[in-house]
Amino acid sequence: MDVTEVLLPGVGLRYEFTNHEGERVGIVAGRTGDFELVVYEGGDPDEARPVVRLNNEEADAVAEILGAPRIAERFADLTKEVPGLLSGQVEVRAGGPYVDEPLGSTRARTRTGASIVAIVRGDDLIASPTPDRVLRAGDVLVVIGTREGITGVEQIIRG
Repeated sequence: MDVTEVLLPGVGLRYEFTNHEGERVGIVAGRTGDFELVVYEGGDPDEARPVVRLNNEEADAVAEILGAPRIAERFADLTKEVPGLLSGQVEVRAGGPYVDEPLGSTRARTRTGASIVAIVRGDDLIASPTPDRVLRAGDVLVVIGTREGITGVEQIIRG
């Protein structure tokens, strides 16, 4: 299944996919940490019917129920299918420039073309972290991109 990620300036990110019944489904991850599950009425991405709104805690619970711990594994499978696409892990080290800063302040995807698709924090997996997710020392970022992009993210995070 293909999931499209769309940046919504000032709002957050929208993830879109078509389900097995042919419906276009979207998940809007707001910069505030809130999420909205929408179904598109037509071909226009601005014409969506909200299905449910979730706060950050509720979204985390739903993600856990739906199998968020398998997301990193699925991305690893994807990298085997697409030549040149790799996955990597970047640790946020104590004293780094982005410790206790929001992920969005790194501008990692804009600067490198690589995407941070998850944060591993101890035993927890934070899937599809939003730009306002604060990085902590010891976090491990799961990055998808080219070798150069992953190296670029590592350089940004480590300063």
